Amino acid sequence: MSEQQNNSGNSSGGCVDGGFWRWQEYHRVLSDKLWSSSDVITAGIDVGSVGSKAVILVNGEVYSWGVIRTGSNSPESAIKALDWAFRGTGLKQSDLKYVVGTGYGRVNVSFANKALTEIACHAKGANYIWGPQVHTVLDVGGQDIKAIRCDDTGRVTSFLMNDKCAAGTGRGMEVFADLLKISIEDIGEMSLNVSEEPPPVSCTCVAFAKTEAVGLLRKGWSKEKVLAAYTKAMAVRMSNLIKRVGLEPALVITGGQSKNVGIVSRVETVLGVKCLPMPNWRKDGIDPTIAGALGAGLYAKTLYDKTKNT
Repeated sequence: MSEQQNNSGNSSGGCVDGGFWRWQEYHRVLSDKLWSSSDVITAGIDVGSVGSKAVILVNGEVYSWGVIRTGSNSPESAIKALDWAFRGTGLKQSDLKYVVGTGYGRVNVSFANKALTEIACHAKGANYIWGPQVHTVLDVGGQDIKAIRCDDTGRVTSFLMNDKCAAGTGRGMEVFADLLKISIEDIGEMSLNVSEEPPPVSCTCVAFAKTEAVGLLRKGWSKEKVLAAYTKAMAVRMSNLIKRVGLEPALVITGGQSKNVGIVSRVETVLGVKCLPMPNWRKDGIDPTIAGALGAGLYAKTLYDKTKNT
């Protein structure tokens, strides 16, 4: 598997230029796979409010993927994400048989054959990554949180979402990373470096939570303790959403916050269950951040097959 990092990201957690909120941008090509003109090559594009992801599949199997920062122009972000996923593959857009767009900006993926909701796509992507034992998916996006129930095939059976506030989402975590001058990719680990769990912050609105955090810092709280209080509050919020939709094992977390061990461990504690282990995405090439784009690519393969059978 080849690995590349976009120069627009940073190699040391995203804070070289003071952009503590910036996630790294990754690219992977699964070098043990080959493609030819006779293969069915599909793509899924997930344009989120924070990140844009593209996944290329060959005959329904992941071949390459890329994650970039979503810019102010959703159509442009979709194209850049696809180009990033194409890098090093020899593929071009004309090689794609079918494309499905999903995510916050799915209607702006102008070259997509179809647009589907990220709820359906995250469930399908989680099913591919972890297998049929997945029945509950917590997707923590840039601006909302979704609790999804699905069957053995990754088909959604029920869901709930909370999008009234950015607290606990990618945006909310970015605010705290910038406030505390800590790389967003280090927040989870740092939040666990406390001798005793503090009470959660009382505010669920990210703006008020930020003000509350500033007050706690002035009282002498360490950055680690503030992060622990914030991530605990968000874990409780996420867990309540899961309880409302009905927790059915096994549980997994997708989206950028799937890498936040502070969130994951506290959700497990609140719910009294263990999430399925995070894949070793650096080794195996499947990152839960790309679950939505992956699911879109899988649906693209299914929809293309249907066009050939009618």
